[in-house]
Amino acid sequence: MGSKVIETGDISQHPDLQFPRSLPEFQRLFPSNDACATYLESLRWPDGFICSHCGFVGEPFRIATRPGTLQCRSCRRQTGLLVGTVMERSHTPLLTWFWAAYLVSSQTPGMSAVQFQRQLGLSRYETAFGILHKLRAGMVRPDRDHIGAIPDQYVEIDETWVGGRTRGEGKGVHHKVLVACAVEIRIRKPGTAQDKRKDGRYAGRVRLAVVPDRSAESLCRFVESAVAPGTLIVTDDWRGYASLDQRGYNHHPIAQRGDHTVTDDVLPMIHLVFANLKSWLNGIHHGVSQQHLQAYLNEFTFRFNRRFYPFNAFRSLLGIAGVAESPTFEELYSGKWEHPTCCGCLP
Repeated sequence: MGSKVIETGDISQHPDLQFPRSLPEFQRLFPSNDACATYLESLRWPDGFICSHCGFVGEPFRIATRPGTLQCRSCRRQTGLLVGTVMERSHTPLLTWFWAAYLVSSQTPGMSAVQFQRQLGLSRYETAFGILHKLRAGMVRPDRDHIGAIPDQYVEIDETWVGGRTRGEGKGVHHKVLVACAVEIRIRKPGTAQDKRKDGRYAGRVRLAVVPDRSAESLCRFVESAVAPGTLIVTDDWRGYASLDQRGYNHHPIAQRGDHTVTDDVLPMIHLVFANLKSWLNGIHHGVSQQHLQAYLNEFTFRFNRRFYPFNAFRSLLGIAGVAESPTFEELYSGKWEHPTCCGCLP
């Protein structure tokens, strides 16, 4: 295993497809909607078009007046290029979607909906907000694997409170949301850069999810949804994690005894992830609502796990978005949409 960790299930899936490393290269690769359609078709059907109706494999008929529609040569039924993607039923031009995916995936800190609206020249904030949330839905692979299960390495797990409001309800911060996190801890190879920093430890992949409370049922369900059985897990001594041994994990709780510096020493990476998460939420997005917090956790996870390959993440995002469900504007604003989580098994 190399020193850099990525979500291998999507970035390496289309090694033959180019991805833009700069703005001029993006403009060269995607000068028009037709160029975007060709690229998206290669992402969706890398081995050639497959009819969703009859299973025919081969070159489809192409309708000149409807470039987003492919017609099967066998059954003559039509397949929409955008059907089943986060871009389905959208009136936004495909080139604008590609610009959106490029800006979202290549900008290291990301951008708010206001910045996004300004960059793309969109007339309505609601359009920018909706596109961003559709792309965030495409940042969670339906077949996302569990982290951990790597010999001589372990996973840190903890929870933290995020957000909340400070006005109108007395002193303190109210209505905070509980977020659980799991972080792979990797060891740098001796002799490599920064191999002595934090004893050579660094964060691998992360998983983040909103949890309803700190009960054993909620926390252990998160662990089971995010971490592979048999993994060595390090936590604090909160009783909510006490049954992990019985659930098939090698659990090592660290007793705090009221001294928080103990967990800072033995759980350094997960506290660093929490600090980065809160700075990102407050600095880029100026806080987020409880209703949509999981979507922002998904975006943070996507960025963090691909931080060594920010431009390759563009191809990764389009590949996932080509097979993911996304909310309609009505579902977003009404609250009917449930944002995807680690492995799709949390409420």
